[in-house]
Amino acid sequence: METVIQLTYLLSAILFVVGLKRLQSPATARKGNSLAALAMLLAIIATVLETQILDWTWILVGIALGGMIGGAAARSVEMTAMPELVGIFNAFGGGASALVAIAEFLATPGIGASTTGVTILLGTLIGSVTFSGSFIAFAKLQGLMTGNPITFPFQNAFNALLFIAAISLGAVTLGVFGSGDPQTLFYVFCTFALILGVLLVIPIGGADMPVVISLLNSYSGLAASAAGFVIGNTVLIISGALVGASGLILTQLMCKGMNRSLANVAFGGFGGSAGVDRSEIGQRPVQSADAEGVAAELGYVNSVVVVPGYGLAVAQSQHELRKVGDLLEERGVDVKYAIHPVAGRMPGHMNVLLAEADVSYDKLYDLDEINDDFGNTDAVLVVGANDVVNPAARDPQSVITGMPILDVDRARRVIVMKRSLSPGFAGIDNDLFYMDNTLMFFGDAKESMAELVREVRELA
Repeated sequence: METVIQLTYLLSAILFVVGLKRLQSPATARKGNSLAALAMLLAIIATVLETQILDWTWILVGIALGGMIGGAAARSVEMTAMPELVGIFNAFGGGASALVAIAEFLATPGIGASTTGVTILLGTLIGSVTFSGSFIAFAKLQGLMTGNPITFPFQNAFNALLFIAAISLGAVTLGVFGSGDPQTLFYVFCTFALILGVLLVIPIGGADMPVVISLLNSYSGLAASAAGFVIGNTVLIISGALVGASGLILTQLMCKGMNRSLANVAFGGFGGSAGVDRSEIGQRPVQSADAEGVAAELGYVNSVVVVPGYGLAVAQSQHELRKVGDLLEERGVDVKYAIHPVAGRMPGHMNVLLAEADVSYDKLYDLDEINDDFGNTDAVLVVGANDVVNPAARDPQSVITGMPILDVDRARRVIVMKRSLSPGFAGIDNDLFYMDNTLMFFGDAKESMAELVREVRELA
């Protein structure tokens, strides 16, 4: 039986690695997710066989309840709320890891300054920070609290002092120095960790939410890995390390996509619209068009590049967009989709959105693959995107200077579908809207796209 258990752990670890590898491409992501889920199921079965702590009845009840709740949530949550769902998952992952560490400490409160004791405190700290921080991120994304940065004087210094205080309290708890009731000190340590999670996320604004979600995902993996060390479970160490490392790599890629450092994201208080001078936003003249005019611009050209943004997700117009693309291709137009790494409110948001509408994966191009093609593109259709196509990023005086953008303004014609001239998450005006080669197609994306479908069908 011991051999079977260890082989099951090994198979689970292999499936985690393969599943993560397949998440690299939208074409294989679903299978990768299924493999990772199977790996977790095998890990649970092997753990139960090894420990025999619980009766199988309760394990099956837990799997059934968790499966029903997860399945209902995944099917009922709209695509626009997917970042919030990911935030909740991060919170539960971090919280579960913290509870494992807390339970182990309560079982052996006098553990002392051993490797296990340090690991327990580390798992509790990271898990608690992830738990409270993820719920703050959820509240910001859900609109339950302001998406603007919440700051106060000497905030970073206060957070640093709180972190040092938590570490010092942990050292006292383990008896490294000082004395006191370990259990009481541990509870205070947990409280400090929860408060720290809140304070680390509140100064981060809406524009940086994709980075925050990715970073908290990394934290949840590190917490799980620490929990694995606490209970001596190898597969939990491996899976947690995989999530932690991949989340950190993705966070770095997201920061690169905004030309920002992780420190600037975490401590810069950027990403909200508070304090932005809006007096001149939307005051310059623009050229606008209706559905008939836009259909003519798109239907009689050789190439079209579509740039989706968060507005597409809000309007849930991805299916109509695919119909427009199909109709244009029937007319011989070469249609591609340009995906910016930070478009939307979580990593890969636009890829998932287009996959939901059955847009072929081979038509999706990332920024580096397609940016050089815009100069030779006849028309670009921007649907609900803003900051990621703002030429102000090339202005040394702009707050988004240096941010990698999709160079859509270099195309012969640019059509922007948007409700209004309101700014994006960065809170600044978009120079693209006022350029000579830009047409604004105002209205709700879903209704406007439905009109566009009809007009393209009627083209001669």
